[in-house]
Amino acid sequence: MKKQMDHIGIAVRQLDESIQFHIEVLGGKLIDRYRSEAKGVESEVAIIDIDGYRTELLCPTNNTTSPIARFIKQKGKGVHHIAYKVDNLPEAIQQLKEQGIRVLEDTLRTNKHGRRLIYLNPADTEGTIIEYCDYPNETVS
Repeated sequence: MKKQMDHIGIAVRQLDESIQFHIEVLGGKLIDRYRSEAKGVESEVAIIDIDGYRTELLCPTNNTTSPIARFIKQKGKGVHHIAYKVDNLPEAIQQLKEQGIRVLEDTLRTNKHGRRLIYLNPADTEGTIIEYCDYPNETVS
């Protein structure tokens, strides 16, 4: 199955400062900013576009239960995950399982932009958090 880079997620402590850096220093454009209190997310997210490439800035909203807060506590701020766009998420998940790669079933969800996503088990990816995603409602022009 074809895969392509979709975005990089970066865990941050100060969202406004990170947005400012990505806009003023890197020349990015703020596409969206929203808060998600969904279980397993609990973060404020800013989507930055830099010449067609997306970065998601992830700032925890709950320092007790947010996975981003846990990540920052364990590893510090910085790259949290790399996301790959696939043609069909359910098929990609099946292929992963056939290859012996586990997915974190409780992370399967659709975000506010219609992106379906799931995270692969970092124990099977050399410790890197990898997201697979698709956009089932995206129209092809």
